[in-house]
Amino acid sequence: MRSAVRTNPTTVIVVVAMAAIGLILGYLNKARCAVAPFDASGRSAVFDAIKDSSVCYSDIQFLWLGRDIDNHIFPYIHGAITSDGILTGGTVEYPVLSGLLMWLGAIPAHTDAQFLLTSALILAPFGLLTAWMLGRLAGWPALLWSIGPPLVMYAFHNWELPVVASAVGAIFVMTLPMPLRRRAMLASVLLAVGFCLKIYPGAFVLPLIAYVVTGGIGGRESADSGRGRYDIVGGLMVAGTAIATAVAVNLPFAVLGYEGWRASFTFQSMRQADLTTNSIWYWGLRHFYITDQMTPDAYTEAEANFQDVVDIASPLLVFAAFLLALWLGWRRAAVVGTYPWVAVSGSMLCGFMLLHKVHSPQYTLWLLPFLVLLRVPWSVVGAYLVVDLSMGIGVFKYFAALASGADASDEEFFVLVGVWGRALLLVVLFVLFLRARMRVPFPGDTDRADTPSRRPAATSLTASSGQ
Repeated sequence: MRSAVRTNPTTVIVVVAMAAIGLILGYLNKARCAVAPFDASGRSAVFDAIKDSSVCYSDIQFLWLGRDIDNHIFPYIHGAITSDGILTGGTVEYPVLSGLLMWLGAIPAHTDAQFLLTSALILAPFGLLTAWMLGRLAGWPALLWSIGPPLVMYAFHNWELPVVASAVGAIFVMTLPMPLRRRAMLASVLLAVGFCLKIYPGAFVLPLIAYVVTGGIGGRESADSGRGRYDIVGGLMVAGTAIATAVAVNLPFAVLGYEGWRASFTFQSMRQADLTTNSIWYWGLRHFYITDQMTPDAYTEAEANFQDVVDIASPLLVFAAFLLALWLGWRRAAVVGTYPWVAVSGSMLCGFMLLHKVHSPQYTLWLLPFLVLLRVPWSVVGAYLVVDLSMGIGVFKYFAALASGADASDEEFFVLVGVWGRALLLVVLFVLFLRARMRVPFPGDTDRADTPSRRPAATSLTASSGQ
C-alpha cells in the first residue's frame, strides 16, 4: 500500500491563498462587462459594446439569454433543438452536470450581472480545491495554477473549474493509502463526474484501466497481478464503475426529457468549425477550400464540403491520437515497469485540444494541472502561456476590429500566433508528457532512470507517471 502525498503545509496555504487572489481578479475582470443599466431582459447595456474590445467577455454572461436560463427553466427536461441548431426549452449545449450548475447560478439572479456573480460564487470553491490538491501533489510548482494568467482570464469565462477539479481529484485519489482497485474505482467515479461536466475526463478512464490491469506501480500493487499476469477483473471493475456513474447521472434526464437531453449532444455535433472555434481546421484546412475569387454559390458549396470533411476527420484523428498515446504508454510501461496513466492522460488531452474542431481559450485550464504535475521544461510552459495570451486577448480584439469595420490585420496576426503556437506546443507536449517524471517526487521516489528491477514495490504517483 502506498503513502498519501505529504507537502509542507505552508506551501499549500500560499498556493490556495494565491488562487483566491487570482479568482477575485478573474471575477473583477469579467464583471467589467456586467454593470448597470440593464434592459428589460436583464442584459447589461454595455455588454455588447465593450465585451470584445475590453476583453471582458464571458460565456457565463452571454448565455444568460438564449437558453431560458433567465426564465429559470430546469434544464433539458422540456428542451429540444430546431432543425437549424437553436436550443429551446431550457436545454444547454453542455453535459447535464454543467447544466445543473448553470441553473443553480440563475436561481437568485434577475440580471446577467447577478448571474455572473452567483455563478462565480458556485465555481470558485472548485478553483480553490484544485489549488489545494495541486499544492499537496506538487508543492510550489502549483503556483502555476494559482498565479498564472489563465486563472485570471478564464476562471469565470465558462464552467471549467468543476471539471478541472474532478480530473485533478482523480489523480489525487490515486495517492491515497488504500488498495489499488478501491483507489482506481473512486478515481473512475470522479472521472465519470468530469465526463458529465465537460466530457474530456472520461477519456482518462482508459489509461487508468491500463494502470490497474498492469498491476500499478512496478506491476506489483495488485494481488491479482504479477509477472506475465494481468488484473483483468480489476480493469473491468474500474470500467464498470465509470460507466455506472455516467449512466446514473444521465439516466434521469434521458428518461424525463429525452429530446432535451439528446439535444445537447446534437448541438455539439452540428457545430461548425467557424471563426469562433479558434481551431487549426478553420485557420488551416479551410484555406484549401475557400478562395477570395469564389462566386456565392461556389463559396456555399466549398464551405459545406469543408465542414463535411471536418465532421469526419476531426473525431477520427482525435481517436487516433488517443490510441497512439495509449500504445506509447504501453511501450513505456515495458521499459519502466509501470503504466504511466497520468502522463498518457496528459498526452490524450493534447491530442484532443489540437484536433477537435473547437479550441476555446479556456481549455488552457484543462492543461494547466498537467503542466504543474509533469516535469516538462519551464521554457515550454512559458512559451505556451505566451501564445495562449496572444490568443486569449488577440481573438477578442480581432472580433472587435471586425465588428467596427477597422483594419484587423494586426489583431489577426496575434490570433494566428495563438492558433499555430498552441498547435506546435501541443504536439511537443504530447511527446514530452509521455516521458515525463512528476515535477516534485513523492516519498520513496528517486530521480535516477528507472528499470523494472530497480523500481520500489509501492511508493508514489511519480512511478505511475513514467519515472
